[in-house]
Amino acid sequence: MSLAHTAAEYMLSDALLPDRRGARLKGLRLELPLDRIVKFVSVGSPLLLMSLAFAQEFSSGSPISCFSPSNFSIRQAAYVDSSCWDSLVHHEQDGPRQDKMKSLWPHKALPYSLLALALLMYLPVLLWQYAAVPALSSDLLFIISELDKSYNRSIRLVQHMLKIRQKSSDPYVFWDELEKARKERYFEFPLLERYLACKQRSHSLVATYLLRNSLLLLFTSATYLYLGHFHLDVFFQEEFSCSIKTGLLSDETHVPNLITCRLTSLSIFRIVSLSSVAIYTILVPVIIYNLTRLCRWDKRLLSVYEMLPAFDLLSRKMLGCPINDLNVILLFLRANISELISFSWLSVLCVLKNTTTQKHNIDTVVDFMTLLAGLEPSKPKHLTNPACDEHP
Repeated sequence: MSLAHTAAEYMLSDALLPDRRGARLKGLRLELPLDRIVKFVSVGSPLLLMSLAFAQEFSSGSPISCFSPSNFSIRQAAYVDSSCWDSLVHHEQDGPRQDKMKSLWPHKALPYSLLALALLMYLPVLLWQYAAVPALSSDLLFIISELDKSYNRSIRLVQHMLKIRQKSSDPYVFWDELEKARKERYFEFPLLERYLACKQRSHSLVATYLLRNSLLLLFTSATYLYLGHFHLDVFFQEEFSCSIKTGLLSDETHVPNLITCRLTSLSIFRIVSLSSVAIYTILVPVIIYNLTRLCRWDKRLLSVYEMLPAFDLLSRKMLGCPINDLNVILLFLRANISELISFSWLSVLCVLKNTTTQKHNIDTVVDFMTLLAGLEPSKPKHLTNPACDEHP
């Protein structure tokens, strides 16, 4: 029996989790994977398109090409191009003596509008970084630490039970004390459960998360309005009539009132506009999906931790309306599942629990580990009702 007890002690000691106090913050993810994708796409795509617009401007030279009169010198032609690009106004005859003007400024403002869009889309990220991340990181560190400690306490409890069973000369006393401890809930984890219940009544994290995604939807709608109102108005206009009777040429009689100019950068303008619409159209369903995740509980993680003794956050129906901080924390616990070493151990025990032949006697990790250690998970039948055995 001593060899079996030694093997059981080694098995239980191997099941204990190592203490990782030093490197807790290094791998902690404080953004959900989908939120990170939305951040990189919504902020990075305008910057990429802006670099494309600047590259086209630097490589092709002037973004417009004006058809100057044939008697103009090279310097006069360059001046015409510069003057028409500075004004960027299309003159159109609306009547016999009426001149209708239409500004084409979105072509000139294209790179700067993309930069402004990138900064605007980064504001929700800054909001989350400064308003939610400090509290969220402390919550995750505490909960992850407590969940791992709760698992370790369960294993140490089985070790203690094994030692008591070895030293106990009367098996009745051992099982009576064990059943009494279970009934009086000695194996509770009140600090962890009460902290999670407290987070269920808190709404600061969920409010910040809702505000972040709502701002993204608002800024995306503003982008659609900007592109639809300003870009669409000049989207198909490749040529425009420019007035050059200004400055040095204002008094020249041989200079025509209007000359035709062609926008050489119109293809880049169209690519940028269509790409922006396509990118943010794809992002909208992702943002809406992020919001809908707050409307339902992710109970997979908590269902695994029901294996801890007296950890019944689910069975006691403590999970009410899902729009609270606890649901947000559960989402981030799923994202940081690699930091929860106890989760993998408990997941394996849950699978083994479903395959064992004594399902009705195994409710917690303590019950399962006592069975692996060579003890019955409940009082054996030959030890029940000893008085009946003595007085048949």
